[in-house]
Amino acid sequence: MASALASEKKEIVIIGGGIIGCTSAYFLTRHPAYDPSKHKITLLEASKIAGGASGKAGGLLALWAYPTNIVPLSYRLHAELAKEHGGEHRWGYRRIHCGQLSAKGRLNHSSTAKDKDGKPAKGDSVSLNKRDEKALGKVVAAGIPKDLNWFASESVRSYYEMGDPDTTAQVHPYHFTTAMAELAKEKGVSVILGSVSSIDTANGEGVRSVTYEDKETKETHTIPATDVIVSAGPWTQRVYPPAPISGMRAHSVTITPSKPISAYAIFTEISLPPNFGQKDTFLKSKRPHGKTVTPEIYARPNNEAYACGEGDHLVPLPKTTEDVETDMARCQDIIDYVSSISDELRDGEVTVRQACYLPNVAAASGGPLIGPTGVKGLLMAAGHTCWGIQNGPGTGKLISELVFDGRAKSASIGSLDPRKVL
Repeated sequence: MASALASEKKEIVIIGGGIIGCTSAYFLTRHPAYDPSKHKITLLEASKIAGGASGKAGGLLALWAYPTNIVPLSYRLHAELAKEHGGEHRWGYRRIHCGQLSAKGRLNHSSTAKDKDGKPAKGDSVSLNKRDEKALGKVVAAGIPKDLNWFASESVRSYYEMGDPDTTAQVHPYHFTTAMAELAKEKGVSVILGSVSSIDTANGEGVRSVTYEDKETKETHTIPATDVIVSAGPWTQRVYPPAPISGMRAHSVTITPSKPISAYAIFTEISLPPNFGQKDTFLKSKRPHGKTVTPEIYARPNNEAYACGEGDHLVPLPKTTEDVETDMARCQDIIDYVSSISDELRDGEVTVRQACYLPNVAAASGGPLIGPTGVKGLLMAAGHTCWGIQNGPGTGKLISELVFDGRAKSASIGSLDPRKVL
């Protein structure tokens, strides 16, 4: 079957310019059977490459992620891609530590966090430039690694290591996703900005074409297709209605710390003091907070920290990534939470406040869904939840095999078969 598929002329259309669509495009062009004289690959994206979660996620990579049948493959491919294409410099690939930190938050009356081009607020206290012996003793007793020195010693309670540089790494999602798109374009992939309105499947017999509206001209075009990969993340159901995929909004911020911080990804559990919450620019009043909050904090190269909070379903999925509504108060919550346990983040500069939507599979099997849909030539690769960046390369590799070999060869993905839930 593989040789027959390899010899066929193909019009491959990928719907979605996030991490899954871009890695699929990349690996299709790296498949041994790919022949640009016979195989045309078009990537359709409604707004911009990496405009959604693929550009705004944390970028954590881990061998302890899920699902376990594709994680090892994808984690290995991340390392290989970084080595081949200079990922350390091009998209910030590096091995890191990861841990769970339990801490007690402090009131933020002394917060001097500021926005870009803004002035820092004057505080009631001054941060210590170094830990004294008593403070260091508390940190050691809590099991905090010596180089994890950017959390307030009076706040930390305990630390548990979840992963080390052998099992955990990171990339900058936006730079990684756009690099995959550029590398695919270098091998012949055509990237078109346009919103897909329909997929012609000839009443279920097989894909025939894809119709889209050009983003700039607003003109409608129809392109022939022999193979269609639906990888539109939380927008997958808009493109292919049977897909049981929904979206959950998630907010995040980036901060330039007041001084460099060590390479850790931290899952926090912060106990907030009574009456926590300061007056802020956006609501002008104190807001209620839970007793315990769990923001995640990822130290990135070039002295940047990424922090994200819990998701919400308050605002329905908009038309495109460009229409996503950012709740500034939720971003401020994240800033307040991480500032309550870290002077370096409290006194840093907030550079970005943003929101995106994560794709969730509304089925008992969970996600992602990777493989045939039951319609000839129509494949799905979506529903990767918070592990899209981690599992992007593995998914792209498997999609290339499904298209050119007729089956997944690099991993056993029967449990992820879309036909089980469609």
